[in-house]
Amino acid sequence: MDPVNLFDLAAQQARWLSVRQNAIAGNVANANTPGYRTNEIEPFERVLDRSRVAMTSTQAGHLTGGATEAGFAVKPEEPRHAVLPSDNTVAMEDELMKAGEVRRSFELNTAIVKAFHRMIMLSSKG
Repeated sequence: MDPVNLFDLAAQQARWLSVRQNAIAGNVANANTPGYRTNEIEPFERVLDRSRVAMTSTQAGHLTGGATEAGFAVKPEEPRHAVLPSDNTVAMEDELMKAGEVRRSFELNTAIVKAFHRMIMLSSKG
């Protein structure tokens, strides 16, 4: 197993969040465009799967206690393909919820990177 660099992983997620934010902004901008179909990008979990980042246990008793991999599986959301009066599939409520998720994910990503950076800086000062 290759080592996982936290900062590279955070940068990869930040790039993914930027692309998702751009797709959401395009959906909101075209909310009144007749015939427009909502754009969405693939989930970050699939991006991680392709980059071969997976959870592994380092000790035999690690990650036990009745937890199974099925509990960590991503459950697909119910698609909401309601056709609106303008004959498009953009629901502003959904897009605003997605925008809030992106904002919270950016904030979490930044907080984690900041905490690890501070820890590395403190440990290198000796």
